[in-house]
Amino acid sequence: MKNQFSIGEMAKLHNTTIKALRYYDEIDLLKPIHTDVNNGYRYYSTEQFEHLNTIHYLKELGFSLKEIKGHLDHRDIDSFLNLLEEQKRLTEEKIKELTRINHRFQNRIKDIKLARESKELGIPFIKEKEERKIVRLMERISSEPELEVSLRRLESQSKRSSSIFIGGVGLTVSMNDLLINNFTQYNSIFILAEEDDIQGPLVATLPEGMYACIFYNGNHSESPEHYRSLLKFIRDNGFEVSGDSIERTIIDHYISRSKEDYLTEIQIPINC
Repeated sequence: MKNQFSIGEMAKLHNTTIKALRYYDEIDLLKPIHTDVNNGYRYYSTEQFEHLNTIHYLKELGFSLKEIKGHLDHRDIDSFLNLLEEQKRLTEEKIKELTRINHRFQNRIKDIKLARESKELGIPFIKEKEERKIVRLMERISSEPELEVSLRRLESQSKRSSSIFIGGVGLTVSMNDLLINNFTQYNSIFILAEEDDIQGPLVATLPEGMYACIFYNGNHSESPEHYRSLLKFIRDNGFEVSGDSIERTIIDHYISRSKEDYLTEIQIPINC
């Protein structure tokens, strides 16, 4: 059996590309055993099969070609163990981040499904809420452009992106403004923080307790009439407003083109 394989045969046997093998030759990672001086054809031997297998194995583990070359040039067990330990650490960090992202997706899916199942839009109700951690920027907001600028500022200062937080961004109206029926002046913008270990100066909490809530078909521009309805419900039932309201659009034009699908929730903390 021959012990000389063309670059094409080598690529086919190892499920790689001719381009990759040429690059490995250029960077001295895997040089052919023989190169024809007349035509430049590269040839490899079976003795190099394991060398190439090792390259593929280490690439699958996440090592860079530079790291692989460093190991193969020196072949030191201690440095190899250090490489493995570092790659293990990086992999664990990626797993944690993907787990966090998956948790956010689960929460958004749950939000949207629960909201769509709500059959009584525009009707107030009482619900007990657990404490929720948020990243909050205290800032006066009274228009859509100001909202967008404030959200970008919140992302910048907290080093967080809202791209995964569709439905996770909310606004608050101060208790004082609620009591004088000023529903178009928000006093903060926030992002729901779904990691337990989150820290920083912008981290705050939405307190646990009883909330008067309402779902309605629409976005922030339709909120005033629903604030009035919710406050009337609170007064009629002998409750008292105990804090800032929470307003969160769960389904908007970024999720659905149909305005019939738009859905916003208002929550007002109360003393029963």
